[in-house]
Amino acid sequence: MLPHLAEIVDDICLVKSVHTDQFNHAPAQLFFQTGFQQPGRPCLGSWALYGLGSETQELPSFAVMSTGAGLSGGAALYSSGFMPTLYSGVRLRTQGDPILDISSPGGVDAKLQRDTLDLVGEFNRQRLATDGDPEIATRLANYEMAFKLQTSAPELMDLQSESAETLALYGCDPAKPSFARACLLARRMIERGVRFVNIFHEGWDAHSDVAGNSKRNCATTDQATAALVKDLKQRGLLEDTLVIWGGEFGRTPMVETNPALGRALGRDHHPQAFTMWMAGGGIKPGISYGATDDMGFHIVENAVDVHDIQATILHLLGFDHERLTYRFQGRDFRLTDVHGKVVKELLA
Repeated sequence: MLPHLAEIVDDICLVKSVHTDQFNHAPAQLFFQTGFQQPGRPCLGSWALYGLGSETQELPSFAVMSTGAGLSGGAALYSSGFMPTLYSGVRLRTQGDPILDISSPGGVDAKLQRDTLDLVGEFNRQRLATDGDPEIATRLANYEMAFKLQTSAPELMDLQSESAETLALYGCDPAKPSFARACLLARRMIERGVRFVNIFHEGWDAHSDVAGNSKRNCATTDQATAALVKDLKQRGLLEDTLVIWGGEFGRTPMVETNPALGRALGRDHHPQAFTMWMAGGGIKPGISYGATDDMGFHIVENAVDVHDIQATILHLLGFDHERLTYRFQGRDFRLTDVHGKVVKELLA
């Protein structure tokens, strides 16, 4: 079901022994993204942006795209939590205007917008000097970004400059929203200095017809996922770009059938053991780490907690996960809380 992934197996690192404390979708998604199962904490992208800063002033430094079903964890999955909202992810659509209402209404030209923005900015700067509220600084930055996006976003979304070979590599029809289009846009964002790109593709919750569900989702994601790794590599970007693929938990190795709930031939949630893979960005390629028992139920070798994954990601971004902190209400918070260790065997 994953022939294209097989083509890049020497470029990726399979981690086959991940486990989590959370059994349901939203808490498990939040736990992976924020280190905590309830909303209100900064997500991984926010921590990265907080620590590394921005490389571009023309596009959001933390971009979020979604294909498939909706997000169980909602906007909290890309929220900055108690950090200033400057560090939140910006949700982009993969078709048409990337952000609703980004196009100017009729009769409003660039000069009028610029003059209006300057006047509002002056009032906001005066208020910032009086109150010192970081949210006012965020508002100033966001207004400027919205103005610049009217030029930069259409250029980003226009795939006319991509060759026929590249579109074929991803399996992307530029006229249709798709996971393939999201992956190609992710590469274009990386080229333009976007720090963190998160693509959510939901629809894997196979409580029934696990065979059909897996075939459909693999068919949707396999080619474009492999293409992103290939494309980054051939453009010399993979060494400096960490690609992570995974979900919030796995599925049981045994069949789930529950007539009362209308479920047949599916698989239930399985937080005890699941697989992720990573590529580029300092990850050791071509290896498999960890193992489960013969049924795939329990981890029997090199268990990796979600906090360990987070610690390893931060390490690859250049941080000590125990020292990257943000002070809030008298306490120093971190993504990994009081847990986590870097899995050194995964490092190149």
